[in-house]
Amino acid sequence: MSSRNPDITRKIMSSIKSKDTEPEIILRKALWKRGFRYRKNYKLLPGHPDIVFIKKKIAVFCDGDYWHGHNWAIRGLSSFEEELSGYSDFWRKKIQSNVERDKKINERLTAMGWTVARFWESDIRKDVNACIEKIAEIYFL
Repeated sequence: MSSRNPDITRKIMSSIKSKDTEPEIILRKALWKRGFRYRKNYKLLPGHPDIVFIKKKIAVFCDGDYWHGHNWAIRGLSSFEEELSGYSDFWRKKIQSNVERDKKINERLTAMGWTVARFWESDIRKDVNACIEKIAEIYFL
């Protein structure tokens, strides 16, 4: 069994966008269509949320399944740890640090009085309306 050249993997992974991803655009367009107005990629908050409702203090993140540790659920594995066991040391550390950073950002934003909503890319693709409903619940509290 041959593995891919690390230089090729690095090139592929580095070309993946960190903002204006397809799931973000799907969610933003659906929100806009429903009359929600927001800021995108808001740099004044920790973690630069993908979508922000400033007056309501709601920060929304669209998390990629692979990058944020949800790939195991999509692949039908039993746990995050089982997924990571198949990764190289570099990618295992990278994904684990992303998950840890997400938790810290959630804590910081919450301490600042913000409500954080995170959606998996697969959930946005599967049922964007369910994601909109969750945002609306928070928005109209």
